[in-house]
Amino acid sequence: MASRTQMGTELSLPPGFRLVTLREVGDAFVHARTHAAALGAGTLVFVGRFDLSEFAVVLEPDEPLSTARRAFYAGMCALADALAAHAPPEKPISFGWPDAIHVDGGLIGGGQLAWPGGLENEQPEWLVFGAMIRTVSLAEGDPGLRPLASALEEEGFEDFGAAQLAESFSRHLMTAFDTWRERGFGAVSRDYLSRLAPEQGVSRSIADNGDLLIRRMGKVEVERCPLVPALAKPSWLDPATRGPP
Repeated sequence: MASRTQMGTELSLPPGFRLVTLREVGDAFVHARTHAAALGAGTLVFVGRFDLSEFAVVLEPDEPLSTARRAFYAGMCALADALAAHAPPEKPISFGWPDAIHVDGGLIGGGQLAWPGGLENEQPEWLVFGAMIRTVSLAEGDPGLRPLASALEEEGFEDFGAAQLAESFSRHLMTAFDTWRERGFGAVSRDYLSRLAPEQGVSRSIADNGDLLIRRMGKVEVERCPLVPALAKPSWLDPATRGPP
């Protein structure tokens, strides 16, 4: 399905997706979260910004909220796979748990998740996965002065801007959910965990409620990193600039 944004850019989205576009001053995640019930599953909200690829998608899970939040990992995998498919050779795409995305060690953005209030054991009416990736750096000066931050342009992504990333993400998101249905969440979990920085003598897994479980060699106790509080404040988002720092 091809839809034209307000900027005139045509987005080619898979069947089942519906496009809603906002002007540059809009906020895709806030808009999708606020109107999720009315927008419905498969709605992709896209903001036309020059320096960022910003979009959010509405999901309608068929399981209780406590386990449905694992859709966040499917969204992160889809985002990373979309980037990897267009990255220059040997450019590593990695995660900072749970929500940050790095290209070759440089922070380029991340994902976030919203859900309605309700009981953990009830099926939520909707979830919203939002993403923001810096495509072009507007910071002045030598990029070497900002070693922890990066942008797709700086990392050698050619002819791959905001619209192309949103398109690619939507296709990879469908693949991620197909994988989940056919092979179970474990397949999505392994994909996500493979992009975390390796640590000697450590194994990781994702609990049924989305928490990160860490087991260290020689230790019996399991470290648990709760997902819900980690998602409360995106680690990669600068509220002042409404983008990655």
